[in-house]
Amino acid sequence: MSENTIPPFDHRAAVQHLAKADRRLGRLIETLSARAVEFRLEIEEAQTPYESLLEAIVYQSISGKAAAKIFSRVAALGANGRCPAPEELLRVRTPTLRKIGLSFAKAAAVKDLAQKTIEGVVPTLNDAQKMSDQQLVDRLISVRGVGPWTVEMFLIFRLGRPDVLPIHDYGVQKGFAITYRRKDIPKPRELAAFGERWRPYRTVASWYMWRAVEHAGPRKAPRKITKAARRRTPAKKRAPKK
Repeated sequence: MSENTIPPFDHRAAVQHLAKADRRLGRLIETLSARAVEFRLEIEEAQTPYESLLEAIVYQSISGKAAAKIFSRVAALGANGRCPAPEELLRVRTPTLRKIGLSFAKAAAVKDLAQKTIEGVVPTLNDAQKMSDQQLVDRLISVRGVGPWTVEMFLIFRLGRPDVLPIHDYGVQKGFAITYRRKDIPKPRELAAFGERWRPYRTVASWYMWRAVEHAGPRKAPRKITKAARRRTPAKKRAPKK
């Protein structure tokens, strides 16, 4: 997988905008910058929307190490060392998918993803780039096993969209609690309302919330840090459909 760490928007302007719009976030940015932690978004250039969502489904609800092993087995089902094309995946029998580690639910989900890709419900990368964030959410959540959170991770880490706020992401919630000195994790509705001040760069603000968790120290760190929070530098956390 080739990766490009330069997002398709002016990240320097985004950081400057956020620092002025939110003093507390500005202090976090300044503190991290002093530690040589600068905004860095990894864009997964090699993946099609179908491949990105296929990987997301495989990674849901299991450890990153186990998911990586299972996904390598899924990828081995395809020709030329690539993920199986939708047509190839539909020809794989469910018992075979179960044997390589997918649950019944995930086996059904990847087959639904393949079918909806063939039908055009899952857009090509070229078409996806022309669609709005909400259009993509509305379209892709029709795929079994794909919820808004999964689409948000796709918007951030595949398309590099600048204004995505994953309000149900535990890392973002925990980073918010740390940054704004809250005792409790914020409710998604509260986080969404607060995040209005971060427009049009809520992706960048979310990235700094993940970094706040990473640099909080052992006493403040959450019990579970998602794969996405660890990579955010980033990787994508995989979660069940919500």
